[in-house]
This record gives sequence, C-alpha cells and structure tokens, in this order.
Amino acid sequence: MITITEAKTKKELTEYIKFPFSLYKDSPYWVPPIIADELESFDKTKNPVFDNAEAYFYLAYRNNEIVGRITAIINWSEVNNQHKRKVRFGWFDVIDDIEVTKALLEKVFELGRKHNLEHVEGPMGFSNLDKVGLLTEGYDQVGTMITWYNHAYYVTHLEQLGFQVEKQYIESIFPFSNVKPEFFQKAQALIKKRYGLKPLNFTKTKDIMPHVDKMFDLFNETYAKLASFVAISDIQKEYFKKKYISFINPEYIKFVLDENDNLVAFSIVMPSFTEALQKIRGKLFPFGFLQLLKAKRHSKDVVFYLIGIHPEYQNKGVTAIIFDEYYKTFSEKGIKNCIRTPELLENNAIHLLWKNFDPKIHCQRKTYLKNL
Repeated sequence: MITITEAKTKKELTEYIKFPFSLYKDSPYWVPPIIADELESFDKTKNPVFDNAEAYFYLAYRNNEIVGRITAIINWSEVNNQHKRKVRFGWFDVIDDIEVTKALLEKVFELGRKHNLEHVEGPMGFSNLDKVGLLTEGYDQVGTMITWYNHAYYVTHLEQLGFQVEKQYIESIFPFSNVKPEFFQKAQALIKKRYGLKPLNFTKTKDIMPHVDKMFDLFNETYAKLASFVAISDIQKEYFKKKYISFINPEYIKFVLDENDNLVAFSIVMPSFTEALQKIRGKLFPFGFLQLLKAKRHSKDVVFYLIGIHPEYQNKGVTAIIFDEYYKTFSEKGIKNCIRTPELLENNAIHLLWKNFDPKIHCQRKTYLKNL
C-alpha cells in the first residue's frame, strides 16, 4: 500500500531532500544539491517566492520506506498576471513503479482542482531561476548544479499517465579550444564604436552589488516575450543577490554599458561545481565548503548560466563584446570546457549566439502537460 504524506517539519523536509541521495547512490551522473541550501529554498519564511506562490512537499511511503517525492506548486503571478491557469510540479523523484508516480501526481491534481486550474505542467520550480525539465536524452552525461537528473523510466511513467510534451530544452557543450577570436574581435571593436558601448569587468564581488538590481531588471526585459517567463520581483532580487552572487567569480560576470552608463547587456558564467558537489554529498561542513571554494578558484570547466540583452540592442552583435571579454578571462584561467544550461528549443536567438563554436548537444529535457 502506498501512503502519501506532506513534509512540513525540518526533519520531514530533510528526509524529502535526502531521498534522491539513496535513489541515485550508484549513479556517476547525478549531482547532489546542498542540503542546507535546499532547506532554505523550501522555507516559506525565508524564500520570497512564497509571497506570490504556494507549494506543498509530498513523500510517498511503502512499508514505512520512502519511495518517491513531489512538490505541488502554484505560482500566483503566473496565474493572475499571465492568466495561465496552471499548477506546477517539481522536485519529482520516484522508484520505477508507476503506481507511486500516479499517487504522487494525484496530490498535484487535487491542488489544481481545488483552485479551478486547467492543467498541470512539470517538472519545473517556483520561478524561472529554478531547475526545469525532465531529462529525455543524455542519461550518460553528468549534470550540473542547476539541472535535475532522472532515470529514463520517469518519461515512460508520465507518457503512460496521459501527459504530453509541452516545452523542449537543449543543453550543449563545447571545448574552449573551439573559440576562435577572429569571429568576434574585429566585430566587437566596430560595435563599440558604432553604438558607443563599453565593457564593464569586475574583480571584487562588492563592486558588482550596486549593479545587480539593474541586471535583474534587464533580465526581466530580455525574456518578457517568452511564453514561459514570469518576472522576478524586487523582493526576489534582494534574495537572489544575497544567496547567489557570492557563489560566482566576479570576473565571470560581464556587463556592457552605453555611453550614458546604462546597462544594455550582461552575462553570468559560473565555475563548474559538479565534481565538488559529488564529493561533499550535500554537506557543507566540516569540509564541504572547502571543496566548493577550491572549485570556484580552480575549476577548468565553466557553465553559461544567464545572458540578457536589452531589446533595443538585440541582433546588433553586442554579444561579440561579451565573448571578447570572456575570451581574455578564460585564456588567462586555462578554461577547457564551456557548458550551456537548458535553453528553450524555440529560443533561436540564443542558439545562434554559439554557432561559431561548434557546440554539441549532449542533453535534452522536456516539461510535460496534462489537462485537469
């Protein structure tokens, strides 16, 4: 018999977070989260996303053993402002038993029906800065700290339960040796002169902080037209600023300013923490934070996390300026591989940015939808 319970206490939520540690204990491809970081994200008194969202964390038990988990989410900004009557599900992990998947998803359906919503979609997080998508290709590829991993049978379960593909994402990788500066060095000089633009680089985290709010504003403007986008609120900006900026090497954040010092483009790249996270198994103490610090300083792989360009400057080659600055930084640091995080298959403008670097798609993922 399968029993579903809601995880509410810190102890229960810790068990919820730890379930994948046992499910993927033998997988060399799964990347563990930091347990304390997950707990903070799920804390409704700390994470400002809950100002405009509600979430319920469910565990499935059989014979007093955890056999699955899921989060049922309503992003009320999405429902009320974008008029998308959707209930989300995320943090979905399960043993290979479709009855467990069915029981967990029923809790998501219940939440959607309670609020007269029209469909369910997932896996996805609370907002656009969370992980997204079920892995559908690339099960033999190691993940990153900002993607979920899953077994192939997850897809089979959802398809058998009547879910249809909603959104598709691709992830790719290319060696830094593929980057030929002649593709952008001459162009970036011309673009700077034509539009009066200049790069802004950083060496200290504290120097970035005064610009972060404008960066998130530009992020909202850049992606506003994408069907899946929900804007980041002012309160969320403060939260992300405190939580994530210190994780990123300041020299890996690049800005482009116009002649009046207005921000027109930005890019965030992160060192790869994959190997360190696999070593520390979710624990920062006593020595986990040292492994992360080592990765931050010495990782030879980097992950392209976010890029934003003001609508007025899109299709004007501004990325040539950004690539030129990264080329200098990556050459100095001896970077070997560049990894791209999930990008919507329909976002052709983003895909075109990388065409000269001969990227190879190594993972694909999808979200799935079912009408209620």
